[in-house]
Amino acid sequence: MTIIRADVVLTVDSHGHIFRPGFVAIEDDRIVEVGSASTRSGSDIIDLGPRLIMPGLVNAHTHTPMVLFRGISEGHSLLTFEGWYNTIRVVEEAMTPDMVAPAVAISCAEMIRTGTTTFADQYFYTDEIVPIVRQSGMRAALAYGIVELGDDIARRRELAHAGEFLASIQNDQMIKGWVGPHAFFVDNTEETMRGEMALADRYDAGLHIHFSTTGEEDTYCMEHYGTTAVHQMDRMGIFEWPVLAAHCISIPEDDLTLLAGRPFYAVIAASAGMRAGAGAAPLKAMIEAGINTAIGTDNVSNNNSYDLFKEMQIIGKVMSLREKTPGAIPAETIVRMATLGGARALGLEQEIGSLEAGKKADLIALNLTEIGWGPSRAQDVYTALVYAISGMHVTDVMVNGNWLLRDRQWTTLDYRKASRELDEAYSALQDKLVKTV
Repeated sequence: MTIIRADVVLTVDSHGHIFRPGFVAIEDDRIVEVGSASTRSGSDIIDLGPRLIMPGLVNAHTHTPMVLFRGISEGHSLLTFEGWYNTIRVVEEAMTPDMVAPAVAISCAEMIRTGTTTFADQYFYTDEIVPIVRQSGMRAALAYGIVELGDDIARRRELAHAGEFLASIQNDQMIKGWVGPHAFFVDNTEETMRGEMALADRYDAGLHIHFSTTGEEDTYCMEHYGTTAVHQMDRMGIFEWPVLAAHCISIPEDDLTLLAGRPFYAVIAASAGMRAGAGAAPLKAMIEAGINTAIGTDNVSNNNSYDLFKEMQIIGKVMSLREKTPGAIPAETIVRMATLGGARALGLEQEIGSLEAGKKADLIALNLTEIGWGPSRAQDVYTALVYAISGMHVTDVMVNGNWLLRDRQWTTLDYRKASRELDEAYSALQDKLVKTV
């Protein structure tokens, strides 16, 4: 048994326990005890001293290969069909499988470095994504991203690829498979949606989608079905499976009550919404309606950063601006969205999201001696985590009982090597794009 001590242990459990100082006792890949450091002793002790230990963060929506495109979509919205298609889709069509691995390695390394231990991805090229995720040691919910644009050949091909992917990871202990419709009613037809539901049923998977970024789904559904997208999805039986819905900016508030009674999980990606000029989701109304909410960075073409601590801060500020109310979303609520909220959305609440006996040993440590924390009697720990510090305060990261970052050094990934390979992949991509012009 290993006992990890620190000046502060933030459990994020249902009682909100905070131990000062505290410990987390770990055996193999699970937590066996959490409590006050004064009550626990043992021989195998790791004393982190002036650190804060907390659950690892959950990035509930991203696209890891798209770090390859970081910087090329400045000034464009990726949350409209036109903006996404003309800025990103044309580049994706020039990308090749060998470009994926270094991009995924960089994405995983940046998430680890800033305190994320679990992430939900939606993309194609899953054959290239999976080996790097396994090497990283992170926990992941991977969805094969399906875009068919009304093309029958593309629909059959992509549904087949998604099925092959789901079958290939059935016994993986660290990777959970999802189906990834890119956007219902926008670039996924109703026929494709029925195929995606069949896959979800066959493999006991959820549906990871983009939803309500600008209201395009509602416009389509009102024209074709005479109702909103939420009500049409309900009619089609889509909510028989968990739906991980990224963005949720333009959901009609009258539909929130229906969603609260379904396995619907709203992932707020505030930076992406702001940079796209798309607005902010009605997060306060969602929480009040009883909808489970989580946090995602979206792709770093649209966000440019994987730092979920930054994302928490932006959510807190933009929601106060949206509601014109100071502290519209309490800091503790935001921290829970980034931990337990994400775990619940991915169906992993019984395993991760808080530091409790019986859960997996997924945790991070942050340096308390660096700027932003004090005075501790005036600024509570949740306020500091959301508004005063960043992911660069993270010093150590553990997943499944294994260190992925120790004293700010990666233990599973070679970041410098991946950076060189990413630059080479980007140069090759640009060469291909020049030749196609």
